[in-house]
Amino acid sequence: MKLLLLSNSRNADGEMLQHAREAIAAHLAGITSALFIPYAGVTLTYDDYVARVQTVFAAVGVAVQSIHQAADPERAVQAAESIVIGGGNTFRLLERLQHHALLDALRERVRDGAPYIGWSAGSVIACPTIGTTNDMPIVAPQGFGALGLVPFQINAHFTDAHPPGFRGETRRERLAEYLVLNPEARVVGLPEGSWLEVTGDDVVLRGPYDAPVFSAEGATLLEAAVP
Repeated sequence: MKLLLLSNSRNADGEMLQHAREAIAAHLAGITSALFIPYAGVTLTYDDYVARVQTVFAAVGVAVQSIHQAADPERAVQAAESIVIGGGNTFRLLERLQHHALLDALRERVRDGAPYIGWSAGSVIACPTIGTTNDMPIVAPQGFGALGLVPFQINAHFTDAHPPGFRGETRRERLAEYLVLNPEARVVGLPEGSWLEVTGDDVVLRGPYDAPVFSAEGATLLEAAVP
């Protein structure tokens, strides 16, 4: 398998995928087409979402078609040269994938070698479950089981920020709650601007920041690889 799992799509200036443009080009070297899955989009229409993605991927020589325009979504997945899943609301993404019965087809296609790119919700959905998403449950999927392409969980947009006077739970505290009830899990806190490159069983962190890895035994640090 070959996966590129990004924490976020927009950089500090709001430019889409600019920070990971070189990584995307390298990940899709030799690839000319991608199937985009926009189901996490809620406030953004699918047509607008795919148009934005097409602009970005055209710059690296990859033509993008959206699954929402396919007459047969399952066949579109089976025929995809590469697969891209965008961010948005993870609960909505999973609910739509379940509705169209696409989880098995996606899992099989990626395991058969189709390069996969996801950001935010698109990265979380690659995990065993969506239990470490930050999103509100605006719809109710039939269970939280996801693609299971990697054996660990991801918390995208991870931050240790704790504003003065803030009395709600921090991100670390929320993940600690998750691990109390899911003690077998490991969770990568993926900071904005960072991504994971997964090739088979090898996982490499790229970007400007190291990433904490949480487990029931405590936290360790995954260091970002030197370019």
